[in-house]
Amino acid sequence: MDPKWSNTRCRRILLIGFTLYVALVTKHASAIDIHADSEVIVQNGTTGILRCTFKTSEVVSSTTSVTWTFQSSQPDNQLSKAPYVIYYFSNGKGFPGQDEFKDRVQFIGDINKRDVSIQLSPAQFSDNGTFFCDVKNPPDVKGTPARTELRVVLKESLPQNNTAMIVGIVCAALFVLVLVAVAACLVMRMLHNRHDYEGCTSLESVSSQVPQPRKKVESGREGSRCTSPSGPLQVGAGGQRNPLAATISPGPVIYAQLDHSGSKNSFHKMEPVVYADIRKN
Repeated sequence: MDPKWSNTRCRRILLIGFTLYVALVTKHASAIDIHADSEVIVQNGTTGILRCTFKTSEVVSSTTSVTWTFQSSQPDNQLSKAPYVIYYFSNGKGFPGQDEFKDRVQFIGDINKRDVSIQLSPAQFSDNGTFFCDVKNPPDVKGTPARTELRVVLKESLPQNNTAMIVGIVCAALFVLVLVAVAACLVMRMLHNRHDYEGCTSLESVSSQVPQPRKKVESGREGSRCTSPSGPLQVGAGGQRNPLAATISPGPVIYAQLDHSGSKNSFHKMEPVVYADIRKN
């Protein structure tokens, strides 16, 4: 066997074995990541929620355990010396710890969703301190517990929330803008209607001033139609009209009727009768 080929083969085997060893060791030595709120402020006598989540490369099972501990920040408190267990969760069951938290701590998380939050109700001033959340999910058992500083304060000491104020101001501004827009639309509509009304009145005035077409006056049995002369109508002998006496100038229309009764003075008797009113200019 060629010594050179043997050395190459041995190196390959050693490299594969080292790679497998590193992968296995790294997998089992992977740490679990635990996250929690750094600070929580709660009003005295209300419900406080302490949130805690974790990330693990292993499947969550019945062997996964959760431990909540508390260390008071008040020197005269017996729990200020070291963290004390206030809640323990394992195999799908929860176990309260210290009597001071026994009836006030409740598990509200879902371990299958990597949520191990708890609820503290009602919060008391003696709860001021640090809460630690630790999760074990074998083989992921190495991890740093997450810590949350709890501050229990009076209502007057709570930080002001400006969100509601900002939302109210924005809503009020929008409402004012809507009112202004509606008022502007109404004013524009009123002005438009007034303009249309004035235009209609002007048209009616102009149309009333347009002269109406003259109607033809039908001649009666007693007279005949003629053009209105500027002076009295002149009639010749025998009842014949003088064509030279008629003019085109406008004037009153006069019709004359002669007496044909046969009397002696019939020729000299002339009784003018007005049959038509004075024409309009």
